[in-house]
Amino acid sequence: MTGKILLYYKFQPIADPEAVRLWQRDLCEGLGLTGRILISKHGINGTVGGDIDACKAYARKTKEYFRGIEFKWSEGSAADFPKLSVKAREEIVAFGAPDELQVDDKGVVGGGTHLTPEQVNELVANNPDVVFFDGRNAREAEIGKFKNAVVPDVETTHDFIRELESGKYDWMKDKPVIAYCTGGIRCEVLTPLMKNRGFEEVYQIDGGIVRYGEKYGNQGLWEGSLYVFDKRMHTEFGAPGDPNFVQLGHCVHCGEATNDFYNCANEPECRHQYLSCAACREANPVCGECAQK
Repeated sequence: MTGKILLYYKFQPIADPEAVRLWQRDLCEGLGLTGRILISKHGINGTVGGDIDACKAYARKTKEYFRGIEFKWSEGSAADFPKLSVKAREEIVAFGAPDELQVDDKGVVGGGTHLTPEQVNELVANNPDVVFFDGRNAREAEIGKFKNAVVPDVETTHDFIRELESGKYDWMKDKPVIAYCTGGIRCEVLTPLMKNRGFEEVYQIDGGIVRYGEKYGNQGLWEGSLYVFDKRMHTEFGAPGDPNFVQLGHCVHCGEATNDFYNCANEPECRHQYLSCAACREANPVCGECAQK
């Protein structure tokens, strides 16, 4: 049995998020899919895994309501997720600004200009002032990011508004800024927040890092691995052993190259994920901060 993982989102007004939640839950349960789905008045955001035929059926049914929704397909299965979680929330991406985000039938209002992977490379080639701005948390950037990207000091999306208003990034406000994130959804919310705070020329990558990596692999402007939110924890572009692959992740204890994240053993006091090689994980299974205490 062949499995797949679907990554998707769609911004469109939803009058009754709870009704859509119940429909999505029943649909996934009937098809044997697991994963995580969030629904709000602004739209839907989900990652589900299961048998390929079940995924195809899910995509067909979901497209009946969410017209124009696009699905990104990757290798995996229902086993990559511990369970099915379908929830209704104020936001499908928790930036803490549900009333600031405006959505109509065409999607997010006032967001960044969408660029294809080809247009990203063209913009960078023609303008030396372009700044890549990471729309993920700083931990994700430890194993992969765009070349010379600005990585904000954030642990969660809730930290972005404070960070944008801190003044640390005012030097970027008159420069072309390409915001990027895993599949594009976080930038759909981040870019209007940036524009509302004085960033003048803001772009986002259509389909996010995933689509850029599918197009260019390790031959473009992306360096390293991609953090993903399932049991794989990370994925790479290009074939194994690709000489163009750039290793960014390193063990916090010994510095050995690694892309493997672990939860600190000092839970629940510490909830940090950290990079570690297998040997250090066995000998000292705590994050760098806890190791120094």
